[in-house]
Amino acid sequence: MALMGQMMGAPLLISSIIKHAARYYGTTEIVSRRTEGDLHRYTYRDCELRARKLAQTLEALGVKQGERVGTLAWNGYRHLELYYGISGMGAVCHMINPRLFAEQIAYIINHAEDEYVCFDATFLPLVEGVAAHCPKVKGWIMLADRAHMPTDPKVPLLCYEDLLDARDGHYTWPELDENQASSLCYTSGTTGNPKGALYSHRSTVLHAYAAALPDALGCSARDVILPVVPMFHVNAWGLPYAVPLVGAKLVLPGPKLDGASLFDLFEREGVTFSAGVPTVWLGLLQHMQANDLKFSTFRRTVIGGSAVPPAMIRALEALGVEVIHAWGMTEMSPLGTVCKLLARHADLPEEAQHRILETQGRVIFGVDMKIVDGDGRELPWDGKAFGDLLVRGPWIIDRYFRAETPAHDDGWFPTGDVATIDPDGYMQITDRSKDVIKSGGEWISSIDIENVAAAHPAVHMAACISVRHPKWDERPLLVVVKRAGMEVSRDTLLSFFDGKVAKWWIPDDVAFVTEIPLTATGKMQKLKLREQFADYKLPTA
Repeated sequence: MALMGQMMGAPLLISSIIKHAARYYGTTEIVSRRTEGDLHRYTYRDCELRARKLAQTLEALGVKQGERVGTLAWNGYRHLELYYGISGMGAVCHMINPRLFAEQIAYIINHAEDEYVCFDATFLPLVEGVAAHCPKVKGWIMLADRAHMPTDPKVPLLCYEDLLDARDGHYTWPELDENQASSLCYTSGTTGNPKGALYSHRSTVLHAYAAALPDALGCSARDVILPVVPMFHVNAWGLPYAVPLVGAKLVLPGPKLDGASLFDLFEREGVTFSAGVPTVWLGLLQHMQANDLKFSTFRRTVIGGSAVPPAMIRALEALGVEVIHAWGMTEMSPLGTVCKLLARHADLPEEAQHRILETQGRVIFGVDMKIVDGDGRELPWDGKAFGDLLVRGPWIIDRYFRAETPAHDDGWFPTGDVATIDPDGYMQITDRSKDVIKSGGEWISSIDIENVAAAHPAVHMAACISVRHPKWDERPLLVVVKRAGMEVSRDTLLSFFDGKVAKWWIPDDVAFVTEIPLTATGKMQKLKLREQFADYKLPTA
């Protein structure tokens, strides 16, 4: 018979994170830019009290454990209260991405069977548009005080601050089963209907622990952390849990994510660490370069969501900011890999270090990965073999919400990415499996092509897609948005690739456009580009 350990059986619960922050970092600030336009300040102790009032409110409204409560909100203190109040009382916090199409939002609310939906004032027109298509929602709660409620809404509304003011906060967080559902995120649904990833208290707390580790996101009580990545996008990569867990000052940017607004908040609040997708940093860098600005406290940022162009890494480094490349997905809560150098890399030449830092990095503890060929055979970690990337771990989904069959095959979840892994475990995404270009039976990495193009000073944004070719089956087409006020010709741009990639990888043509369509999470929408250029005739065809 196995000898069992004699340790306390305290469950891993989301409420324990905010209780810890309130008890041990009670006076640490949470600063939010509100939809009302002003800056709001309070503490972890205030946040936990209001989260308890919210839990009381939800119980009074009849919300039961396991039922879903939707949120349509920016990164702000009220959204943070929803994260903890909803999950803490045993319900499921369902973060809805407001950048999706209205039809998708209605589908998600109905599929999740949300009892109530809480929303920021910004999204009132959206709510008024979808409410009629969501008949099972019992109430729409506007995240505002009485003074900011609309006078003649098209939908009956409840006032968030009125609801909280009616409660005393004398509430004890229930001791739940740590495997109970805590929160629900849907994929962005670029093809077909969005699918739900239903997280548990255990998976979320473990993910927060791992995210805070020094060689992961490296969160500390000495940091001032501003998540630019939205709280409606995979839990803002776990930062709303990891930051209170370590007791760091939290700065929430609200709806203003332009370069000028972010720079002002970074400087005003002394931000040291942030996280966001490449398109956000592009806007911030442009604002700083145009105004000859420098950071005074900002030192580290995690960039994920899509591959970071090497030119962006160098631009941020020139401003004194360490870029930490990360990779993950909604189905992974989301963190999978983080890129940092090992101790023995310290003596490598700068270019060799950069080649490592441009990869997606190594797994954090809790995630296991491998690459396989088309027949499912595991491929070597030699940095050369391309294969389909599979993952497994305690914060990776077993199946999608309401799906009867597992989302994995023999315990391994297929990410849909094509990758290489080197002998040190550094993984590099070479493409999405649906985006990889197969020319004459050989693979071309669209991401590598885009990274080279993005380094050209006249290129604002670049996407590489496959176009049909009579001889090679597929060839790469480079789609480019020029930087404002700058010019570059097709031939000049194609010659820029000489010596940077294999000759047969160089795109056959360049198409200049005014904009590249983006998904709801800021990624380039290559499916739409492929549809747009479906009949494009290459000069080599």
